[in-house]
Amino acid sequence: MSEATPEAAWIGAALAAARPKAVAALLRYFRDLDAAEEAFQDASLRALRAWPRNGPPRDPAAWLILVGRNSGLDRVRRAAREAPLPDEAALSDLGDAEADLAERLDGADYRDDILRLLFVCCHPDLPATQQIALALRVVSGLPLPRIARAFLVSEAAMEQRITRAKARIARAQAEPGAVPFAAPGAAERAGRLFAVSAMLYLLFNAGYSAGADPERAGLCGEAIRLGRLLLRLFPGEPEVMGLTALMLLQHARAPARTDAAGEIVLLEDQDRGLWDAGAIAEGLALIDKATRHGQPGPYQIQAGIAALHARAAEPEDTDWAGIDRLYAALERMQPSPVVSLNRAVALAKLAGPAAGLARVEPLAERLDGYFHFHGLRGAFLMQLGRGAEARAAMDRAIALAGSPAEAIHIRRQLDRLAREAGAGPGG
Repeated sequence: MSEATPEAAWIGAALAAARPKAVAALLRYFRDLDAAEEAFQDASLRALRAWPRNGPPRDPAAWLILVGRNSGLDRVRRAAREAPLPDEAALSDLGDAEADLAERLDGADYRDDILRLLFVCCHPDLPATQQIALALRVVSGLPLPRIARAFLVSEAAMEQRITRAKARIARAQAEPGAVPFAAPGAAERAGRLFAVSAMLYLLFNAGYSAGADPERAGLCGEAIRLGRLLLRLFPGEPEVMGLTALMLLQHARAPARTDAAGEIVLLEDQDRGLWDAGAIAEGLALIDKATRHGQPGPYQIQAGIAALHARAAEPEDTDWAGIDRLYAALERMQPSPVVSLNRAVALAKLAGPAAGLARVEPLAERLDGYFHFHGLRGAFLMQLGRGAEARAAMDRAIALAGSPAEAIHIRRQLDRLAREAGAGPGG
């Protein structure tokens, strides 16, 4: 098979970039996800035929919206035996029609359209797995096989998941009083932004937790791409800045998070020269800009913690007191046993493993099924020389590990404990 030509590559990139705007506008026209996707696919096929011959349009998104809308309407016209669409020769630039559409689809229209599309994908009636799958398929346009591989399910199962999600949305739209396609007001927009942000962070974490798995790790890049899109729509929203900064700063460490064998490398042991300097610079600039707004939120605080790690040239340079203060603020703003568990790491760095263990122990009941709780508790016990208890905690962590890499990491810790303890019983 021959390689893609530069022209084909440009067209593919233009279609991918225009997709969110075009599908969002077509959703407003047709009020049906399947119809909007079908219209966009029809328009994309026409673009593949027309653009190489006639040249690129001035506004690819406006071109695709107009052609997609006409394509959808043409189905109705053909059923009524009305005139079909003109052939591609008449679609070289669409003249004044495209220009008029581009003028009318100003930033506010695009913003509300895309926010509406994202919000439909993370409808509160849908479970998180369906929200993410639908966003990847409808907004990002990822092929079904790739989505299925990323979530370790068959293509048939993923197709069924997406179909069920669309059907549930359609049922919700049919309920009395439902107005999902109305332009959101200020209060509703704030609620939608929160829901969309939560969905994007879930998508990012689905990739981040995959470690060295390239198929799933690619979800991080897609979440960042959608975060940047949301940031372009709402450039003055500090929490959107915080979310995007958080994802950039965390993903910047990806090259150093696993070794050549795919095993986990702890933050303090990572080669910081492997971190993505460009992503770090972008993330730091965003969190600094967000902080100047003086409206702190959970994503900004988490990004602030990631920024303190990123700014440390060496592990010993880390501002653990600053990290502890930020976790304390996050505990007040968004109380969670997981937040408290993370704060225990900072506390242990400041006051020793006994202080960290004292902070962790009260979390046992709520986090008994959480891999990281038992791993961290085991690490503190190991540092305190309480070998038998450390082994029990780490055995529990291995049983709860979410991936082979996590289990191997804990096994290495146990091997180290065994070497230090020798043949005698643990302390």
